[in-house]
Amino acid sequence: AYPENRTHYLNILHASWPAGLVLGGIVGWTLDDKFQWDWKWQLALYLVPTVIYGLMFFGQKYPKSEASEKGMSIGDMFKDVGLLGGLVICYLLAMFFAGMLTPILAESFIPENATPQAIEEGAAKAASVSKWIGYGIGFVLLAVIGVITKFSIGSVLLFVLFITHAMVGAVELGTDGWIQNITGNLFTSESGKWLFIWTSAIMFALRFCAEWIETKLKLSPVALLFVCSVLAFIGLQLAGGMTTLMVAFGALGLYAIGKTFFWPTMLAVASDRFPRTGAVAISIMGGIGMMSAGLIGSPGLGYLKDRYAGQDLQEADAALYAEYKAEKPSYFLNLASTEATGLDGGKLGEVQGKLADARGILAAGEVPPLDPASLEGLSDEEKKAAQDKQAAKEAIAATLKEAGVLQEGGTKDMTLALKALSPAEAQVQASSIVGDRKTLKADSLIPLTMALIYIGLIIYFKSIGGYKPVRIDEAHSISEGEALKTGEG
Repeated sequence: AYPENRTHYLNILHASWPAGLVLGGIVGWTLDDKFQWDWKWQLALYLVPTVIYGLMFFGQKYPKSEASEKGMSIGDMFKDVGLLGGLVICYLLAMFFAGMLTPILAESFIPENATPQAIEEGAAKAASVSKWIGYGIGFVLLAVIGVITKFSIGSVLLFVLFITHAMVGAVELGTDGWIQNITGNLFTSESGKWLFIWTSAIMFALRFCAEWIETKLKLSPVALLFVCSVLAFIGLQLAGGMTTLMVAFGALGLYAIGKTFFWPTMLAVASDRFPRTGAVAISIMGGIGMMSAGLIGSPGLGYLKDRYAGQDLQEADAALYAEYKAEKPSYFLNLASTEATGLDGGKLGEVQGKLADARGILAAGEVPPLDPASLEGLSDEEKKAAQDKQAAKEAIAATLKEAGVLQEGGTKDMTLALKALSPAEAQVQASSIVGDRKTLKADSLIPLTMALIYIGLIIYFKSIGGYKPVRIDEAHSISEGEALKTGEG
């Protein structure tokens, strides 16, 4: 819709994403921390904007892209994507289908009343079969792309952009999915939510400034992406060593500035340089980013947390590690060479739940009595669970009082909550935090890699006369190299 100013308008369009994160974070903090709403009701709130958007779009017509106005076929639009770009999206789709089919096929491969060994063997067989089915689906889809593009290889530049956008999805959305858990573990759950709102608010505000940066600071979209990658790398490195909430606001604020322009500006670059793909290339890029976040980013961060936390506890206390280690190892991308055994989620959750209760008790200065009205309508089992929870909190309060840290009226020093843990539990929590810190530092290598790619792109564009949008009537050839011969560069 805006071929002359794509970077500006795509950033404004994508300001709605962090706006939703800010609003959702505030609503979640209010309904969860303050009113203790059931998570199902909180999740159902997404239906409200869905209905609103549905009503807004009734009777509206989408504007046509340049390619559509020129009457280009879907095959023409896919030619710049070609087999190279198809490899990226089809590989991710193969991973997606493999993950979706594994639990379905497991029901067939695992008999009823199976032994633990039979369950493990059945699950492994289901995963193996699902993987090959996924590869088969991916190959068929790649063949379809080949047919409709007459087996065009595609643009190497667009292939590089697709790979880079997979990294964008992993470092932006993948990290966003974990950052509340990590900061909540380092500080408090409430602090984690406020940090998440803070970073999202920065993104929302800055996405209206892309045009100013491009025109006043004279940064091309690729140069802007390079600067953002460096800032994101520094921010995540600093976040890996944060010890106070103020440092966390600074470090994650820097990371937020860095990640602000990644997604929309990457789409703008693809649209600027490959106008004849219409909405095809940027739609594929969006899908690559989303699937990378779900299939590589979030699972990758989880794997790193398992690896680093398990290693630290094993080095600190081998016997304690044997007690708390997970039953099954973790793998990255199902590669056997990446095997690592982290901490048992249930046992670690008990330690962190105890710590969270201790923080709440310290903040209030007491354990509020159990309201008999809250037990009405509950089953006997649910009543017993509520009473046991209350007894556990009272035991924690007694431990804090004995340690001399429970003050009437409450305290803001949440580090005192560690006094509620036993030495073994404190060590488990410490190893978990080490895992969080090392995970953030490892995550920073993604924007560092992106920065190197952007340097290469800056050099490339400089060699062809500088970065500039390409008009569709100039884009006669498939590859960037061929396009130079027709005057595109």
